[in-house]
Amino acid sequence: MNVRFPAWLIGLIVIALLIVLPTLYFLPSVEKPQEPAAGLPVRAVHVDHADIVKGDFKNGQEVTRACLVCHENAAAELMRTTHWTWESKPFNVPWREGAVTIGKINQINNFCIGTQGNENKCMSCHAGYGWEAGRAAQQANPENVDCLACHADPGTYGKGLFGNPADGVDLLAAARSVRATTRENCGKCHFDGGGGNGVKHGDLDESMYFPDQSLDVHMGGKHNLQCTDCHVTRAHQILGRIIADNYSIDSAEQVSCTQCHVGKIHKDERIGTHLAAVACQTCHIPAIAREEPTKVTWDWSKAADAGRAEDHYSYLKIKGEFTYESNFAPSYLWFNGNNEYRYLLGDKINPDGPTYINKPAGSITDAKAKIFPFKLHKARQPYDKVHQYLLQPVTSGKDGFWTNFDWNQAFELAVPITGLAYSGEYDFTETYMYWATTHMVQPARDALQCEACHSATGKPGRLDWEALGYPGDPIEWGGRKLP
Repeated sequence: MNVRFPAWLIGLIVIALLIVLPTLYFLPSVEKPQEPAAGLPVRAVHVDHADIVKGDFKNGQEVTRACLVCHENAAAELMRTTHWTWESKPFNVPWREGAVTIGKINQINNFCIGTQGNENKCMSCHAGYGWEAGRAAQQANPENVDCLACHADPGTYGKGLFGNPADGVDLLAAARSVRATTRENCGKCHFDGGGGNGVKHGDLDESMYFPDQSLDVHMGGKHNLQCTDCHVTRAHQILGRIIADNYSIDSAEQVSCTQCHVGKIHKDERIGTHLAAVACQTCHIPAIAREEPTKVTWDWSKAADAGRAEDHYSYLKIKGEFTYESNFAPSYLWFNGNNEYRYLLGDKINPDGPTYINKPAGSITDAKAKIFPFKLHKARQPYDKVHQYLLQPVTSGKDGFWTNFDWNQAFELAVPITGLAYSGEYDFTETYMYWATTHMVQPARDALQCEACHSATGKPGRLDWEALGYPGDPIEWGGRKLP
């Protein structure tokens, strides 16, 4: 049976379509955000090694030889990474002639100062054995690669002097426990960097081993992400570089929120307009050291006072005086992913103020820069009064400062190691060092709200607008990031 519509109805439908279709054409398109989980890498399938690994291992090198029987390229791959070399590729900086390298292996910071001459202690966080043989011999030998440091169950394995397995470790049990890396493996070094739990970073500490979702929305709760879900790893090359030990970093080597969060992320356009000038971390990490305190000042000049009571959070004879803070707001700077300056061994100190160990690059006129959160660590550390540069002492081991508490001896021991002359006259100077804040990401409901940074009442928010280059709070004059 054929249904026939009256001509007037057909005409009405045509008129309606002519009105509605152009309207739909000019409606703004809605960009559907990608499901963040789609950006995560496929995790390696765990293979139980309990029945695979055989033998009675006398040292770490024997374990590595056993690993290389099946994983024949693993050592060569690792030896091409900065986890092995602790040193960047050579590059040029404006204030030096010739190429330089930067890394834990040859530069200093304002925590334990430096590794050179202190390998017996510092290398407990290096993925290699045998540092007692010296750098050249250690770095050249593939059998010195410590597979267990990153793959053994941390409950079965620990490192001791010169990066070697700690006394009493059952190497066979440790080798049989190997697996894909977990937060527990990464955390052994990165949560305890600088001399203890939470000391260095402020956004990485032992509370992150098994965090609640309210502490870190990615690593806690239902998501339970492992470090390598964001720090994607291929052929032992781990994505993610930090500015503390670098000067210039290729953006392709950096971890980014947009690895997973792509498309139109915020429904509120007012928030979306901030993305050109404000990093995700600025709003979504409103505080650092949320559960465990982190060190914010360190005064080496107060070390060696034998009559003073010791406490991990205020004073140690071997290290000096400290202050810690917890659950505090970060410092905010423009940041384009690189350093404007990174102190190099032998650079002159600033006689008129603090010497910057590093200074994040970026400004209000830098199109690539965004307002970013940092932990600022302030220290007083030794320098040569004649040569006017920071000094690298030998602290650990025979005749080091921690043994004899003699600064002159500690500096003289370092001369043939660092190549820096020591005049015999030293003092202490203030230094600043910045650490990018990227962990302890809060659930969206706990992100900063408008009034945290902007205020209609004139009450100051957490951002120093003038220090950032604005004439004042942009909410008062409708300003945006300046061209």
